[in-house]
Amino acid sequence: MKNSPFIVRKGTSQDVPAAMQLIRELAEYEKAPHEVTATEESMKEDGFGKNPIFEMWVAECNEKIVGLALTYLRYSTWKGKMLYLEDIVVTESMRGQKIGYALFLEICKKVQQDRLNGLIWQVLDWNEPGLNFYRKFNATLDPEWINGKLLPNEIEMILQNESI
Repeated sequence: MKNSPFIVRKGTSQDVPAAMQLIRELAEYEKAPHEVTATEESMKEDGFGKNPIFEMWVAECNEKIVGLALTYLRYSTWKGKMLYLEDIVVTESMRGQKIGYALFLEICKKVQQDRLNGLIWQVLDWNEPGLNFYRKFNATLDPEWINGKLLPNEIEMILQNESI
């Protein structure tokens, strides 16, 4: 964006502390601060170590990280290679300045440049600002699919009791 008070760039390992701050801010917003178990160390290894499994972009204003987008490749049995957008986070004081929009456009460019078969993400059904953000792009918001997850302690219980 020309004449913009912020820039969007590819994130580096040096951005991880600021990224973690934004992640904690998002967890507070989503009323789940206790759910954050990622650490700066794990993020540095997982994103910038020997075998990186995610990429991130940051929005920077006055040399301060104010926004983050984190993605990774996902393989769909029906569509093939797709990019999964884990999160877009903009610090509360900087919302409404098109930072999320600029981050989203960078992610869309990545999908196009890498010739991927689409972009997918999740948004909480009560997050009206998030829903409205994605609606601006005419995105399909599919209420039909239910998300599932198992955490390590739940997996351990399953494996200990294989008679389920």
